Amino acid sequence: MSRSDRRRGAVAVNWRSGVALAVAALIGLAVFCWPLVAPSGDVAAYSGRAPFVFALVLPVILALVLVELSSGAIDVKVLAMLGVLTAIDAVLRPLSAGTAGIDLVFFLIILGARVFGAGFGFIMGALVMLVSSLLIGGVGPWLPYQALCCGYVGLFAGLLPRRVRGAGEIAMLCGWGIVGAMGYGILMDFAFWPYHAGTSGLGWDAGAGLGHNLHTFALFELATGMGWNVGRAITTTVAIVLVGPGVLRVLRRADRRVFFEEAGGPAPSGAPADAGASLRAHGVAQEAEDCAEEGD
Repeated sequence: MSRSDRRRGAVAVNWRSGVALAVAALIGLAVFCWPLVAPSGDVAAYSGRAPFVFALVLPVILALVLVELSSGAIDVKVLAMLGVLTAIDAVLRPLSAGTAGIDLVFFLIILGARVFGAGFGFIMGALVMLVSSLLIGGVGPWLPYQALCCGYVGLFAGLLPRRVRGAGEIAMLCGWGIVGAMGYGILMDFAFWPYHAGTSGLGWDAGAGLGHNLHTFALFELATGMGWNVGRAITTTVAIVLVGPGVLRVLRRADRRVFFEEAGGPAPSGAPADAGASLRAHGVAQEAEDCAEEGD
């Protein structure tokens, strides 16, 4: 992995990883949205067993993407950081328990992805859901959907503009926190909404058209899940505002130390003897500059 790639994110997204993520995104879109485009007879025939089929398929997809992202693009130190952040976030999930929409999972995924990159964010988001579900006994056919959704919250957080710093950066992360938290809840509700067909006037209708079902789901979401989604978005935003600047500073310091320790090793043949020292001095200066920007 080159130094330029390392500065773009701990888990670099090269063209192979990008293709893998794009394929996973398309498959994920099909997983969530297939009832809207499938013939009514097909949906009726497979509605009872589709969640279990997808529960077997999605972990395979996630495993392929994680292997592609991790091959040659992650070292031991970054892997340790991934493990630490995943463990902390996995513990935060049962502590918040989602009561009244209070959910502390997303803010740390967003902050980690902001510092370490999109690939890191995707892996962390998926792993947090998998590990925390084992802790709370929440393993079921919904788990692959949760892992995929949470992974993409981290992925897109890592793709936000890199040059924004200070108050503007916190505002941008809060904006994505709202979008990501709301989107996660809406997608999860939509994933299992078709399997409640006929249970109420707001259920999915296999014989209706695309527009009718989308309108019905919008009413269903407003009546049932929107309060939880808003609570999740508020919790994420408040957490980013309160602890975001400090956490970003700590994570960037850790990322910078890993990079300059790698770059500050033995100087290559023909390079000045003090090349490593110059890099470390540059790292100190960069850290001071970042702290000044974050204080603005």
